[in-house]
Amino acid sequence: MATREFRSALSAAFCLFLGGCQAGLGQDLPDGFERIALQVDGVARTGILYAPASAAEKPAPLVFVFHGHGGRAERMARTFAMREHWPEAISVYLQGLNTPGRLTDPLGKKPGWQHDIGAQGDRDLKLFDAALAHVKGKFKVDEKRIYCTGHSNGGGFTYLLWAARGEVLAAVAPSAAASAGRYAKLLKPKPAMHLAGEQDALVKYEWQKATMDAVRALNGCDAEGQPWAPLATLYPSKGGTPFVAFIQPGGHEGAPGAPALSARVFNEQPR
Repeated sequence: MATREFRSALSAAFCLFLGGCQAGLGQDLPDGFERIALQVDGVARTGILYAPASAAEKPAPLVFVFHGHGGRAERMARTFAMREHWPEAISVYLQGLNTPGRLTDPLGKKPGWQHDIGAQGDRDLKLFDAALAHVKGKFKVDEKRIYCTGHSNGGGFTYLLWAARGEVLAAVAPSAAASAGRYAKLLKPKPAMHLAGEQDALVKYEWQKATMDAVRALNGCDAEGQPWAPLATLYPSKGGTPFVAFIQPGGHEGAPGAPALSARVFNEQPR
């Protein structure tokens, strides 16, 4: 059972993760980042990115990070600061458009990501493609080390990318999402980490457990796991596609340790 203090800390982290808190987290560009401006089917799309100086001369890993429903790219860059845990990697935070949610915001008054392949003209899949091309045009990218992570709706979009752009990605780390079953026939084995809260009242833990079980089976993982990090269990795979389950005792919050764990998983898994 989580303590009241632990739950409070996780709730604060969740608020930051989804961009719901305003104090001290405006939309100013974080230090070291630059803006991305793209046209996708005639629609202006935006994002921000961080690139190490070395990426101008030698191939660097590339990590895409997707905010949850109602979130902002700038806030996600501050609260899921990939560059602090993997400064050698390029990190990209794209901005979603207003999108009806499956579990909240049915009128689509807040930004998010497409929920299905083919939905909304695949506007966000096309954004991913355009952003990837943009980054490759400006920096040297290690083609074998391209990764994706995201929380809640961003985690669902991470699963969608695995299904639709799996040949591009070396590994994925969705959080608080349960979309793997929707794309079961399209997913191919891939190293992955799933981050879940046992008390998640929005994306039910039993849904996420079913997702994790499905991914472990897909990846041909061992039935027994082994400790990998606090609250995290590694399930090895003879096929080279291990799975890590990070299960925290809180709710839908973005776990404070998620950026560091995601960086570790990605660092260990080139394609």
